[in-house]
Amino acid sequence: MNSGRTIFSQLLDFVPRYEFNRCMQRYPDDHYEARNFSYFDHFLCMVFAQLTFRESLRDIETCLRTMGPKLYHCGLRSSISRSTLAEANHQRNWENHAAFAQVLIRIARKLYADEAFGVELNQTAYVLDSTLIDLCSTLFPWARYQRQHSAIKLHTLLDLKGSIPCVVTLSEGCRHDVKMLDELIPEAGAYYIMDRGYVDFARLAQFPVHGAHFIIRAKSNLCFIRGAYHHISDAEHAAGLRCDQMIKLRRPRSARDYPHPLRYISYYAAKINRHFTYLTDDPELPGLIVAQLYERRWQVELFFKWIKQHLRIKAFYGISENAVRTQIWIAVSTYVLIAIIKKQLQIEHSLSEIQQILSIALFEKDSLYQRLTAKSAQSEETGSCNQLALW
Repeated sequence: MNSGRTIFSQLLDFVPRYEFNRCMQRYPDDHYEARNFSYFDHFLCMVFAQLTFRESLRDIETCLRTMGPKLYHCGLRSSISRSTLAEANHQRNWENHAAFAQVLIRIARKLYADEAFGVELNQTAYVLDSTLIDLCSTLFPWARYQRQHSAIKLHTLLDLKGSIPCVVTLSEGCRHDVKMLDELIPEAGAYYIMDRGYVDFARLAQFPVHGAHFIIRAKSNLCFIRGAYHHISDAEHAAGLRCDQMIKLRRPRSARDYPHPLRYISYYAAKINRHFTYLTDDPELPGLIVAQLYERRWQVELFFKWIKQHLRIKAFYGISENAVRTQIWIAVSTYVLIAIIKKQLQIEHSLSEIQQILSIALFEKDSLYQRLTAKSAQSEETGSCNQLALW
């Protein structure tokens, strides 16, 4: 890339402008501010805030205005004002940014299609989970959670290849996780990995109908009738597999909701000295693969931890529901954009390291590739032959 351009300007080369403009036209904003503050300027300001972890709209305005002429060369054509930013976050439909995030997600999933995630599996594997974000009940009365508290729940369906979020849904904190299964359209042949909070046999019965499979952790009060056993070899027993059998649900309601046979797998994790029991509808997948897939469920926890630590989603620049959803979807777009840059430029650094480098070098005129691949001079100097000995 041209080293005469700023890092921020080179970063925008990975943003498909044509697709961005198409997404922003889905719900156009006819407000007066839209003529003076474009959708792309709005997006750039919010991406800048996410990458540099700005605290407030005033903070965004102050930092961007100090850059002066560099803003024009980065693509920002409008004058930055916190009131204009607040109006854009409040007025412009968040679904535009959700649609563009899906465009970036499709690009990233193609790049990471052949990425290994530690399990020998030809099919796609997803992890479904949610995280809670606490809010002030006075400022966010629409996000009801408890009597004196407010919160929003971030439901995420994560593709294990590259840890790319495929589905992101925002709801009130009091909404139960299992209701997310009503909005999910299972992909044929894919595996969906879930925790015990998603145990609802009537909803789980929809996965085999669509040709998909689920792997879920069983509850301790599960009642079932034992069926055929799968043979466990000595190698599988040494790896932690303790039980692999077919079962049928015993309770009348559960048996009515899910009348088909289920597979019951017991696994002992020696590293943490704990026993786990899993349920799956796939009778042929090896038991150890089932246990390994569930262990990869931790990737979604790492994703939640990453975006909370490195992006701005625990504190918001606006108090309306539209502003909150807009900020979260732009944060998701920022995460996926960093993943795209890492893959296309073949960067060895982790996503957090790339984000940290970008946060302090956005307006420097340097090559993006060289800045992300440069090693510190201290690590390269393993010892100079010209250094005099002190003793």
